Amino acid sequence: MSTTKIIKHTDENPQVEHPENEACYSGLQVNAGIEQPPVINPYLKHRKHRPQLTAADYVEGLRKGDTTILGQAVTLVESLLPEKQAVAQEVIEKCLPYAGKSRRIGITGVPGAGKSTSIDVFGTYLLDRNPTDKLAVLAIDPSSERSKGSILGDKTRMEKLSIHPRAFIRPSPSAGSLGGVARKTRETIVLCEAAGYNHIFVETVGVGQSETAVHSMVDFFLLIQIAGAGDELQGIKRGIMEMADAIAINKADGDNVDRAKIQAAEFQNALHLYPLPPSGVEPKVTTYSGYYNLNIDTLWHIIDDYFQAVDRNGYFQERRRQQEKYWMYETINEQLKSNFYNDPEIDDLLRIKQRMVLDNKQSSFVAAGDILKFYFDKLKKTD
Repeated sequence: MSTTKIIKHTDENPQVEHPENEACYSGLQVNAGIEQPPVINPYLKHRKHRPQLTAADYVEGLRKGDTTILGQAVTLVESLLPEKQAVAQEVIEKCLPYAGKSRRIGITGVPGAGKSTSIDVFGTYLLDRNPTDKLAVLAIDPSSERSKGSILGDKTRMEKLSIHPRAFIRPSPSAGSLGGVARKTRETIVLCEAAGYNHIFVETVGVGQSETAVHSMVDFFLLIQIAGAGDELQGIKRGIMEMADAIAINKADGDNVDRAKIQAAEFQNALHLYPLPPSGVEPKVTTYSGYYNLNIDTLWHIIDDYFQAVDRNGYFQERRRQQEKYWMYETINEQLKSNFYNDPEIDDLLRIKQRMVLDNKQSSFVAAGDILKFYFDKLKKTD
């Protein structure tokens, strides 16, 4: 007699028959298996899709100070989808009447200078001294050139601010394009100001190019340095020094206090060699310890004095106007570039011309000229 197992397949109740249980097989018995539970939990409720918010919904939530809506609005602004961008621009436009009423402070420094830890201390001090203040921290995080991914670890170093009810922290990956993130960051500033945040911190990647972009969207630019990190002349470089409205030497604690004071004096002497900045306020240099929370009040006195001075001489509003003009041209340049490279015909022509250049059939300059001529001729035809 065959002992082959007979399998009955049904969609709802697959079973297996065991011939070993027949009477002719004495002493053998195979117990029936238990019924298998379903793969999907029957008690699991279907996840409801988040309702699509309109531009008016976003603005209403922002005006109420809803941090969830603020986070969603920032994500909307950072989206590359055309339909998302259209809504984002409408939200930005509706938020403009409520923007511009904050102190925008850019914070930069070499990697390892303690920017994130310092921001945690600076922000906590700021919120503690005035119970009505609100702080938004926008951190541009460096990304992998290969995967475009980012750890976004700045927020983990801001232990106090990350749980503070009047603080909002938003890290954004640079994704290899500091200019693009800088524009998104500027639009995010508008959203945060519309949500009632009267202090904005913008932390840079700290690699050089991002400093220029961030400097063009803030009112005060703080350069964080550390003492005893090697050649002191490395810190006295004209580009970044000319942008700084104040310099703070971090990690001035323990055995490093004297070195920090010496370097502070060197920086202050170096600043005397530069012409007076357009603000008319000579940059100050101070020392502090972010880890031990030392001398933070002195740094904030410098920042407060600066804002009072630029308010009196009118430079604050003049700088804001110059920034608006700068970002108008930057937006035009970015839109033209995006329109050019997203054109399907241009994309095909680029591939052809690239092959010709690589095969030495045409020079790169002639190829570029042909592509641009084709693009401009196409624009004339559409008109």
